[in-house]
Amino acid sequence: MEESLKNEIDWCREVIDLRFEQYFCADNDERKMLDIQQCTPPELTSKSPYGKIVTEMQLGFDERLVLTLALLPHLCPQALDSFFLNNKLLGRPYTEFGGWHGKSHSGFLPTCETALFLLAGNDLSRRMEAMRIFDSDHKLVLKRILQLEYGEPGEPKNSAALRISSEYLEYFTTGVQNKPDYSMHFPAKLITSRLEWEDLVLAETTRQEIDQLVTWIGHSEEVLDGFGLRKNLKSGYRVLFYGPPGTGKTLTATLIGKKMNMDVYRVDLSQVISKYIGETEKNLSGIFDQAESRNWILFFDEADSLFGARTQTSNSNDRAANQEISYLLQRVEDFPGIVILASNLKSNIDEAFSRRFQSAVYFPMPEPEERLILWKNIFEKTDVENREENFEYFAEKYELAGGALTNVARYAALSAIIDKRKKITRLDLIQGISKELQKEGKAL
Repeated sequence: MEESLKNEIDWCREVIDLRFEQYFCADNDERKMLDIQQCTPPELTSKSPYGKIVTEMQLGFDERLVLTLALLPHLCPQALDSFFLNNKLLGRPYTEFGGWHGKSHSGFLPTCETALFLLAGNDLSRRMEAMRIFDSDHKLVLKRILQLEYGEPGEPKNSAALRISSEYLEYFTTGVQNKPDYSMHFPAKLITSRLEWEDLVLAETTRQEIDQLVTWIGHSEEVLDGFGLRKNLKSGYRVLFYGPPGTGKTLTATLIGKKMNMDVYRVDLSQVISKYIGETEKNLSGIFDQAESRNWILFFDEADSLFGARTQTSNSNDRAANQEISYLLQRVEDFPGIVILASNLKSNIDEAFSRRFQSAVYFPMPEPEERLILWKNIFEKTDVENREENFEYFAEKYELAGGALTNVARYAALSAIIDKRKKITRLDLIQGISKELQKEGKAL
């Protein structure tokens, strides 16, 4: 185990032993007056991942103890066995120890109550002071290093399970900082592209709208403060991308992130939307909560399914659906970062959402001159028969978007391989174009 973590765990075990010793001794015992802060935290080197976070975030005694407590079930679960002690008088565990039961893990799992017991014992004023660590705006929670998982509504706040995020657990133990990945608990996926900003082919009016968004990302603080608009403008930016399939909505969102050094997460609405009342809000909340503490762009593709027009409330399911939409509308409006919604038709989006967009950007089918650029870009490094002549003819004659042209390229390359050729022929391209037009119900 990494030396800094080992020393921190040894220190935490020392605090646990001292708290138990102090808590269960007689009232007239001198040990009753012991202060756990006499257990001095170890010196840390900023060269270790754990030490780096502690140093950069300037974590104090209480914060380090809570953080280490959350790490113990993963790194030294036996250090928490003392909390299995039962109250002999009542024949049950001590309430003040907190804890929760895992499905497969047989060891003790800490809650916020466990941390408060270690930090405060029976000292109410100290307890109230330490509770500040679990506020939503505390740096450990805000940065999503600690994750607090609450049970049923109405249960005490401090009964929340105290967990270390998987992202930081991996970082502390391996030194590798991986980004969150798609799962049933995190229905969003990081999207990337090998293309560059210069490869983006857009209509001039669309490009101007995108430039507005990019300028906001790079200069929002200057707009808010330099122009005295912070009082009237929110720090977030909401934009709708709409237009036919394959016209570059997803690629544009991805390349904006790449250009501005921001991660773009595409939200999987099929996983977000749940038939169980309240689950949709929970799924969305998890995404927004993480995105708020990071420099992310949230991209909702095919947003019609969740951002579409609200229904008339004829039954409880309709009311629940409308409640989900209202919740989402509020989260989108309050989100301090960038939210991009994509839809094929602007009319499919609820007007209540549309009014809250800073801009709505139309992605039209490319014109012949734009299609020619796309043809040349896609086949830039490909050996094509009569390249210039064919590209000019196809660009002028066939109205195809960039997404369709990439399918044509794939079909043409596969045809060449089947025929054991290195060069793509005019026939390969025509057959590929024909297949794309058939998808749209058109003839060659």
